[in-house]
Amino acid sequence: MEETTGHATERVTLARLPSGVEISTTVHRYDGRAAGPTVYVQAAQHGREINGTEVLRRVHDRLLDAELAGTVIAVPVANPVTFDRVSYTAPSPLDQVTPNMNRVWPGDADGSLHQRMAARLWEYVDGADAVVDLHTGSPNMLPHVVYAAGDADAQSLAAAFGTDLLLAEPAGEDAPEEWRKRGFDGKLRVAAAREGITAITPELAHNKQLIDEAVETGVTGLCNVLRSLDVLPGEPVENGAARQARNHSGSVDAEASGLFRVTADVAVGDRIADGTTVGTVYDPGTYEPLQTVRAGRDGVVYALTREATVQAGDRLVGIATVED
Repeated sequence: MEETTGHATERVTLARLPSGVEISTTVHRYDGRAAGPTVYVQAAQHGREINGTEVLRRVHDRLLDAELAGTVIAVPVANPVTFDRVSYTAPSPLDQVTPNMNRVWPGDADGSLHQRMAARLWEYVDGADAVVDLHTGSPNMLPHVVYAAGDADAQSLAAAFGTDLLLAEPAGEDAPEEWRKRGFDGKLRVAAAREGITAITPELAHNKQLIDEAVETGVTGLCNVLRSLDVLPGEPVENGAARQARNHSGSVDAEASGLFRVTADVAVGDRIADGTTVGTVYDPGTYEPLQTVRAGRDGVVYALTREATVQAGDRLVGIATVED
């Protein structure tokens, strides 16, 4: 079939290691024959979150054959450093300042490794009308889309993407202290929103493995976003029974290091009541209970760790307050 969309790839140097080895990635550009918005999409900012990369591979052929309006810029591997290590963060010798790339946007061309990488990619983000930052969490996570609370355009884009849960996250002065302590002000989605760019972060669930269900949710969601922006023809299609939640700050974290045993009959997607006992963290040597893990709010469980060995501060349960 004859391609109806102009497609080009560019190998882009993001930064250099002390030895002179270049850290580079591939940027795809799809130009439609008609005028329209520019949409920037990236995946694998955290290297173990690979389902987004597969989403972009599957969407590639659709874009080539489509009557595209505007431009789509796609970066399947935003962070080659963590991708090669199948990790969430970079090793501290490479970036002792900001090991998590999603805390440094819009970056700094003269800064640390991740700051330089983000600054180079920001050159593509800066000219966009919309941003989709594809992430994939743990296997025990309900697929969801995060957007800035109070941003009607971002909410509309999140609703178009779909999934079973849409999470409005406060930012800036409206955010809780924990939000600032964790450096969320440097997320790509937040930095883009500050510049007036509509941005969402889909979390597709499942990392380190290509899970077809998660990937297809991402493919449908991304195509829905492009349809809603009139980049692709047609109307968005169903992609989950979306429930709207005010925010996802209702996490229960480990107060002590040890082994976490889930004792409740609960799974992601379930409703849970405030005060419900979910499990126990205990000392593996003395068997002493260190923490009774209880839900801190009514809501829907969108994340529940099944990795038993936990460190103090690790997130054990994520609970979102749903707006009925």
